[in-house]
Amino acid sequence: MLSQKEIEFVNHWNTVRLEHSSFGSKMKRGLPMAILFSMPILFSVAAVYFFSPEWYTKVGQKASGSFLPIFIAVFICILFFAYFRMHFKWEMNEQLYQELMAKENKNTDTINQ
Repeated sequence: MLSQKEIEFVNHWNTVRLEHSSFGSKMKRGLPMAILFSMPILFSVAAVYFFSPEWYTKVGQKASGSFLPIFIAVFICILFFAYFRMHFKWEMNEQLYQELMAKENKNTDTINQ
C-alpha cells in the first residue's frame, strides 16, 4: 500500500515525466542553478581584473587576452552543469516512480489473488 505522499508523487510524475525528459526542458530548468554556480568564478575573475590587476605581474600582462577563453569555458561549464544536474534529478525521480509503480503492482497482484 502506498502512502499519501507516494500517491501524490506518482500522480505528479505521471503528468510531467515526458515534459521534463526533453533536452530543452532540462536546460531551461537547470540554467538558474548553473548560473548561480558559476557566478563566483566570474566575480573572482572580474574582481582580479578590475580591482587588483597587478596582484601578480603575469596576470596583469596576460589578462586582456585571456578573458574570452575564460568566459567560453565558464559558459560550457554552465551548459554542462545545467543539463546533467537536471538529467540526474530526472533519473532519480524516474527510478523512484518505477519502484513505486512496481510496489503498487505487487500489492494489486497480492490483493487479486
